[in-house]
Amino acid sequence: MGGTLVRAIVPSGPPVRFLIDGRVAMAFAGESVLVAVLSVHNKLRQHEFGGEPRAGFCLMGACQDCWVWLADGQRIRACTTVIAEGMHVVTAGVPGFPPS
Repeated sequence: MGGTLVRAIVPSGPPVRFLIDGRVAMAFAGESVLVAVLSVHNKLRQHEFGGEPRAGFCLMGACQDCWVWLADGQRIRACTTVIAEGMHVVTAGVPGFPPS
């Protein structure tokens, strides 16, 4: 997993452990899910219809491009949701619904 995002400032919060597609990753308290995922992964999610990699667009919650699923079935905006210890982000598909 190689991240595409480079932090412009040194994180000040403590480390937070979370999962991306079942793999353990680390972020910092106070970061958005979008920053946490893109710091360690090459995409935020796959587009539902074409499968293209997506990384968010407006980064302020207006465009709807950063919606991701959590393993428990919740759907969140990655750009406005703060990462939490143990959060499990799913980057492809809907949890519990494999593609046909």
